[in-house]
Amino acid sequence: MQVIILKNAEEIGDYVAGVILAGVDDGSLKVLGVATGSSPLPVYEALERRRTPELSSISAFALDEYVGLPYSHAESYHAVIDREVTKRLRLDPARVHVPDGASDDLPQACLDYEEAIRQAGGVDLQILGIGGSGHIGFNEPTSSFASRTRIKTLTPETRADNARFFDTPDQVPLHCMTQGLGTILAARRVVLVAQGRQKAAAVAAAVEGPLTAMCPGSALQLHPDATIVVDEQAAADLRLSDYYRFVFDNRPAFQR
Repeated sequence: MQVIILKNAEEIGDYVAGVILAGVDDGSLKVLGVATGSSPLPVYEALERRRTPELSSISAFALDEYVGLPYSHAESYHAVIDREVTKRLRLDPARVHVPDGASDDLPQACLDYEEAIRQAGGVDLQILGIGGSGHIGFNEPTSSFASRTRIKTLTPETRADNARFFDTPDQVPLHCMTQGLGTILAARRVVLVAQGRQKAAAVAAAVEGPLTAMCPGSALQLHPDATIVVDEQAAADLRLSDYYRFVFDNRPAFQR
């Protein structure tokens, strides 16, 4: 993994936006994997500020969706992706894909989503956040590293974390449809972003802890091109933080 420690969320957004635009410019990024939650928002905001038209030609695939939540609900990920990604970045809505958590045949909808990613040529760059339990997407602890898009039951901790987006905690759906860890690892490049002290333990476990299903984010240790971009607070528990800063400051010219 490459670990990059920046000062704040704005710097994170600007850095990752630059990575995305460089990939679009050189033709290596045609399919972008997008995530919901607060962590990726600075990336979308930075892309919006740059007002670049190049993004209109790319396709996007979201990581997950609640099961049974109407798409008209403001916190359905169809609505969130439309609001925070499609409209901000001026993407073609026909090229933006979100798992169908309202399907009458959820297992088939999972297979169809995997097939849609395959037909698009796979994800070139996947943006990720990380939950307090170390989950990426909605892959909760004990998720298989080989898992593909499927239905998962959310842990009480995840539902409590997401309750801030709903009027009452009991409105948070119990189930979701999520890309699996195997699906995420199939992306050609992965960039995980995290901000805040509350993410420090999960970041440290994913980066420096053992490879374990109890911390799904640790699966990124298996990826050949994974970058972790965090602010100072999210880096607080990293034992090798000084080394990561040294490596970033002295990276080869071709990585700049």
